Amino acid sequence: MGFIAQYNSVSTMLEQIDEAINTINELNAWAKWGIGAFLTLVALGLARLIMKKVVLDFVKKTKFDWDDKLFAPVSKRIYFFVAVAGFHLSMNWIVGDDSDFAFTFLPLIQAIYIILSASLLSVGFKVMIPELMNRFSDPSSVTVSGSNSLIIFIFRAAVWFGGIYLALSELGIELFGVLASLAVFSLIIGLAMQQTLGNIVNSFMLALDQPFEVGDRIEVEGKMGSVVSVGILSTKILTHEENLVVIPNNSLVNSTVINHARGGGDGVGRRISLVQDIGVGYDEDISHVKYTVLQLMRECPYVIQKPDPRVLLIELGDFAKIFRMYGWVEDYSDEYVARDWLLKNIDERFKAEGIEIPFPTSVEISGKASPGLNKNHKNASVRKARLQMVKEDKQLNKERAAAKEEIESITEKLKDPDLDKKTRAVLEEDLRELNSLLSMFEAGGDD
Repeated sequence: MGFIAQYNSVSTMLEQIDEAINTINELNAWAKWGIGAFLTLVALGLARLIMKKVVLDFVKKTKFDWDDKLFAPVSKRIYFFVAVAGFHLSMNWIVGDDSDFAFTFLPLIQAIYIILSASLLSVGFKVMIPELMNRFSDPSSVTVSGSNSLIIFIFRAAVWFGGIYLALSELGIELFGVLASLAVFSLIIGLAMQQTLGNIVNSFMLALDQPFEVGDRIEVEGKMGSVVSVGILSTKILTHEENLVVIPNNSLVNSTVINHARGGGDGVGRRISLVQDIGVGYDEDISHVKYTVLQLMRECPYVIQKPDPRVLLIELGDFAKIFRMYGWVEDYSDEYVARDWLLKNIDERFKAEGIEIPFPTSVEISGKASPGLNKNHKNASVRKARLQMVKEDKQLNKERAAAKEEIESITEKLKDPDLDKKTRAVLEEDLRELNSLLSMFEAGGDD
């Protein structure tokens, strides 16, 4: 009896559903379009809920970066696909798939599906190819990813060409016929834009050769600065004086580029060598000088211990014995801070050890004090200046450390795939200002 009652209840419910469906099917076209739009919005809300609450939570828990980068672009394309599919299904339900209206719009809908698929595949290549290249690259050598990888461009161009070709074919447009008709016009444009096209081609050559990447400090034709962008026409570098130098890619390819951020034989890209000469008097003991300088290099917080720092006697000059310090700084942004630390401490340690840094003999040194010079007053001024410089150095180091920590924090925040455009733009602007602040600590004269 219970089974029969349950069966009757299900039958009654199915009959009610059939009646509701028949009632909806008898509505006019405008009401049906309204129901279709409502169901499409419900589907969009459900898709958004699944992406935000299920997929995003899973993406945040993984240790990979590529899924974070894919989430936002893939989500947008899924939402658009749901909207188009909602319109497509509503159209088939209301007017039928064999009506003139459906016959008119179906090729357009099919073309949209194809373009969406090409766009999804293109963004997949954009994110995944660098990940695969980094995974299978040789870690024993310095490799530079560059900002427009030629491989990524070729794959994405092939995907988009195929997608556009298929989409136009659905619309009844023959792509090769259009290209043939534009051939003469393209030739005229090509001749007029020869320099521009040269810059574009050379941007691909730079991506293929990979001499630097965004953030590296490079020197081109006497101009030195950090690379801020590598564009399709030009490369922009920001000098220590905060001047933006725009270098056409044609000129860059034909120039000698010195990359001060690269060259670490063990694959450490930002490591840079620190070389500094220092002269001492001929009366000084060579071993004493070398040991004193070597100890200071080992004490320097910026100089790494592998490779080992070295101090060598390289020249017996006219007025002094010339020693050269060799060391490595882990991050090239620390170069001038490390040099400042070493020179200041060498000066103080040499005075404590009684090691003389001589004047050239052609300079006449008077043994008499200048009129009105008070030695005690000078000593007091020196002590006061030293105390003030200690405070200044501590403050500068504190600001520098805070800037680095903030840069790391913002970089982590930018990895959030759920970040909205406005917040991302603000964080990117803050990041540029902090990098500009940090570049002040790198400023220094030519060696």
